[in-house]
Amino acid sequence: MALVSDIRTTETGFSNFLASIREALARRKVYRQTLAELRSLSNRELNDLGMHRSMLTRIALEAAYGK
Repeated sequence: MALVSDIRTTETGFSNFLASIREALARRKVYRQTLAELRSLSNRELNDLGMHRSMLTRIALEAAYGK
């Protein structure tokens, strides 16, 4: 009986590990897309949004990771 519960625990741990990898990849994709879109804007468009080019990385990080 102990063997069965040990196997289930391992599967759950592995599933959680895979889920955390998927989540990290999804967040990285959001970061990269956001940064690419912001970098494609002209300085005038950024100014209209109240942003400066030096802020783009921080804004993309906040969008993806909430930091």
